[in-house]
Amino acid sequence: MSGRPASRLALAIAAGLGALAAATGPATAQELAHSQVERGRYLAIAGDCEACHTDFENGGAPFAGGRALSTPFGTIYSPNLTPDDETGLGRWTREEFHRALDEGRDDEGRHLYPAMPYPYYTLMTRQDTDAIFAYLRSLEPVAAETPENDLPFPLNIRRAVAGWKLLYFENETFDSVPDQSEEWNRGRFLVDGPLHCGGCHTGKNWLGADIDDEYLRGGLLENWFAPNIRGGENGGIAHWEVEDIVEFLGTGRGRHTVPMQRMGEVVAISTQNLREEDLRAVAVYLKSLDDAVREEHDAPEAARLETGAGLYFDNCAACHAADRSGVPYFFAPLDRSNKVLAENPASAIRIILGGARTQPTEAAPSMLAMPPFAWKLSDAQIADLLTYLRGSGDRRAAPVSAAQVAEMREYLAQEH
Repeated sequence: MSGRPASRLALAIAAGLGALAAATGPATAQELAHSQVERGRYLAIAGDCEACHTDFENGGAPFAGGRALSTPFGTIYSPNLTPDDETGLGRWTREEFHRALDEGRDDEGRHLYPAMPYPYYTLMTRQDTDAIFAYLRSLEPVAAETPENDLPFPLNIRRAVAGWKLLYFENETFDSVPDQSEEWNRGRFLVDGPLHCGGCHTGKNWLGADIDDEYLRGGLLENWFAPNIRGGENGGIAHWEVEDIVEFLGTGRGRHTVPMQRMGEVVAISTQNLREEDLRAVAVYLKSLDDAVREEHDAPEAARLETGAGLYFDNCAACHAADRSGVPYFFAPLDRSNKVLAENPASAIRIILGGARTQPTEAAPSMLAMPPFAWKLSDAQIADLLTYLRGSGDRRAAPVSAAQVAEMREYLAQEH
């Protein structure tokens, strides 16, 4: 078995076979085991496990680990999840695996770094974690040693994580909200549990823990700012409809934007393979989340707006249209973009400097790309361009400085 995520068709076939078995009589032990594996496969897809546990850059096998995960505290390497006895999960028990996802401890009882999103996975049931374990046990074993983490003292001592857990980790179960619909509750479970959307889209404190007041209001990860995804009044995607969210997550295309870089990876590996009713549940939940009224910003200096408008016309209008309305499903509209208008302009700066590309999906196999402009535009020019984009519409965001662009340019130079 390759370990690649199942397509929607494969998942539908598996569901159909399960329904047929239920209709034709009591399930055999083999059928029950297959059903558990398929449930685990689906949850592993929802959890985007393959993305973090595959070293794509170096051609690593799916789920064999070794991917370098950059954090503000150093580099953590993902472990091998295949059932190899020496380097993977081959000697783990179901109890040990459940403890890892539910409590953040490995098979020897050592604390796991919260780069592994167990603060979210703890919402899953024992039946859920047993199913994921059954699926991972069905994969082909791959011998792949996990590199040593590159963390400074005292963070390289796992006991230090105990203090972090004492302050920030809650071993929770998921409790439905009685006065909300089953669909809304399913969406909340997926967003806060397996999908762990807050891992990127919720702001963090200086120790890397979620800030409750910043729930899904955007967060910085590897110098990408994952934008505000609250869909209610004043939210970052308040102008999106439920269908827009379903389409974006299910196809990798949308009339408001397309997923790029890490979010493109999430859609390609995870959400495009989820059932439509689950994507709809996620959308219904996100659309219920209102947000605080945005901070008012004064209009930028007229000279900066004029300069930025000229730069936009010369460099951007050919694709994104003179009025910044874009071309739906191809070139994002920039007048209401939650990336452009985000509180933190890091992603917008990074995309202009380094370019960006979409990930191919089953529904949209062709790749879209935006070229880099670092070679062409100076720090001051990019700052003026973004200040124009962020200060010209109904929803104004703070101006961007040349120093912010210079800092990102230096970061990208070091990254490469």
